[in-house]
Amino acid sequence: MLELHRRTMSQSTEIVSLIKDEQWELPTPCTEWNLRQLVEHMILDNRGFAAAAQGEVIDRSVWLLREFDPGLRVEYARSADDVVTAFRTPVASFWLPRINDAITFPAAQAIGFHLLDYLVHGWDVAAAIGYPVAFDEDLIEAVQAIGDREVLNGPNRLRPNASFRPALLPKPGESKQDYLLRTLGRSPSWPD
Repeated sequence: MLELHRRTMSQSTEIVSLIKDEQWELPTPCTEWNLRQLVEHMILDNRGFAAAAQGEVIDRSVWLLREFDPGLRVEYARSADDVVTAFRTPVASFWLPRINDAITFPAAQAIGFHLLDYLVHGWDVAAAIGYPVAFDEDLIEAVQAIGDREVLNGPNRLRPNASFRPALLPKPGESKQDYLLRTLGRSPSWPD
C-alpha cells in the first residue's frame, strides 16, 4: 500500500502545482471549500497524518489552520513529501482527531484513509482547474476496496461537514474511476 500511496501523493503534488494564481478562489467538488481552502485542508491533513505516523497523540495544533509561506503549491509539495516519509516507518496506531479523537487506528487502516482521501482530493483539484486526470487502474482498484470497506453509504453522509456525500447511481459502461467517484458522492462530470 505504501507504493500506491507514494504514487498518489506524487500525482496530487503534480496536480496542485498546475494551479494558477488566479484560480485559488474557484469552486471545487467539495462544495464547502474553494480551491484555496481545499488545498489548505490537504496540507493540514498531510501534516496531521505525518505527526500521527510519528506517534503524536496529544498536540492538536498540527491539525489547525495557519498561514503558509512561501505559498500553497510549495507548502503542499513539502507536506506531501513529509507524509510519504513518515509513512515509511509509522508507529503501530495513529491518533486522528479529525476522524475520532477518542480512539486510535491501526497504521494500515489510517494509511488507507489517507490514500483514499488524497486520490479523491487530487481529482477534486483537477476538476476545479479543468485538468483531465486519469489515475492508474491499480490505484483505483485499491481505493475502491478501501472505500467499500471504510466509507459506508448512509445517513452519516447527509450530516454537515460529512467527508463524502451520498453515493450517486452508477452508469452502464462507465470507467472504474468514474464508478469510484460516484460511490464517494462525486459526479465525474462536475460541475454538471
